[in-house]
Amino acid sequence: MPSSALSCLKVIDLTQIMAGPFCTLLLADMGAEVIKVEKPGVGDDTRKMGPPFIKNESAAFLSINRNKRSIVIDLKQAAGIEIMKTLIETADVLVQNFRPQTLDRLGLGYESVREINPRIVYCSISGFGNTGPYKDKGGFDLIAQGMSGLMSVTGSDGNMPTKVGVPITDLSAGLYAAYGILAAYVHRINTGEGQHVDISLLESGIGYTFWEAAEYFSTGNVPGPKGSAHRLNAPYQAFPTADGFINIGAANQRNWERMCDAIDRQDLLVNELFSDNKQRMNNIDLLVETLSDTFKSRKTIDWQEVLETQGVPCGPILTIDEVFNDPHVISRDMVVETPHPTAGNVKNIGVPIKLSKTPGKVKHSAPILGSSTREILKEHGYQDTQIDSYISKNILYE
Repeated sequence: MPSSALSCLKVIDLTQIMAGPFCTLLLADMGAEVIKVEKPGVGDDTRKMGPPFIKNESAAFLSINRNKRSIVIDLKQAAGIEIMKTLIETADVLVQNFRPQTLDRLGLGYESVREINPRIVYCSISGFGNTGPYKDKGGFDLIAQGMSGLMSVTGSDGNMPTKVGVPITDLSAGLYAAYGILAAYVHRINTGEGQHVDISLLESGIGYTFWEAAEYFSTGNVPGPKGSAHRLNAPYQAFPTADGFINIGAANQRNWERMCDAIDRQDLLVNELFSDNKQRMNNIDLLVETLSDTFKSRKTIDWQEVLETQGVPCGPILTIDEVFNDPHVISRDMVVETPHPTAGNVKNIGVPIKLSKTPGKVKHSAPILGSSTREILKEHGYQDTQIDSYISKNILYE
């Protein structure tokens, strides 16, 4: 079997909830050794999030902490800090999502850690970053979605502000963090020098507003919500059908012509109001009304067959259950199942990145709290007697 792409990476994971764990999940899926350091008692707060629970295990925690090992260390005790420093000595990456300065006070901020291990790539994920007027604010996905502009352009005009259905700034921060870590790691390969990677939820949201920023920067106009429609092309949105909705992606002139032929509306091809994309955007309300009247005449599956025959990009709007039962999704290994000591066989999302030589893999389910404490410490030179002593003093837990 091919080796894993990131099997060379040892990652210390001091994160919880979503953004940080998603970052380390991406690394772990590609083979990185991820040591998840958790607090005594409850561990990652996600362990208590729910319902749903699977035999008392949080389904949310199980979904985003696979391929990791768990160690429980009390970082409020000096001996716990010393144990952390031992782990850091041989680590390649440390990821943390505490508020700025929190780990500085514990002697585990970047400047302190780089003295222990100058080659380490140290990644901080926070709501607003490590500099600037908002650096001490707490960060949550909902707040970042609002302050990044994403909520102002999501949903339909006149409705209540709408957040993206998934925690998009959390997830994008995790993705940017993984990207930043790997970029910094390449720099380290070339120079031997580690560095600090500073990621914020706010900037991760702003970083997705390319079309909206382009409109504002070029015209001064403030973009608003467009529902399912594209900001620059038409028709590119959902249309009602006789039994639901269908997404149509006729975003260029050739696909517009194919669509008109497919739905037997050749009259639209000679209508000056819709002659090119500029005209279609100028007359978008009339265009949507006209096409909606046509699409309402048949069921979604009927339109899908007609449009696909003509090569027009289109698709249904699937519910989550339909997604994970879709034959194409299944064929791409996007539903995986792994055994868990208490929850039994657990289904999870597969690895979206397909590498031909060093593919990612879901090797095992999320860990039981502290299940690898002893194993990890023995790998770092601790003896059983030392570990037992720390456990008796409530510095370690297993």
